Amino acid sequence: MAQTPQQRRANERFAKSEAAKRGKAPVASKPKQSTKTPISASWVVILAFVVCGGLILELLRVVPEIWSTVASMISRVTG
Repeated sequence: MAQTPQQRRANERFAKSEAAKRGKAPVASKPKQSTKTPISASWVVILAFVVCGGLILELLRVVPEIWSTVASMISRVTG
């Protein structure tokens, strides 16, 4: 059997009065999780120094070789 409009209004009033009796429900909030990195900042700095330092040293070794190769090619072409 379907609800009549009068029954629907009565149900809504009753639901409002029951909700008012219970009071306002506490807002469910998730506790904040602290994000902790798996490695410390000092290890990140050390790893960055090792990787970037090795890269810089390798570039310092390779760039003069490339430069001398390019200079010899230019001298052959103009030469």
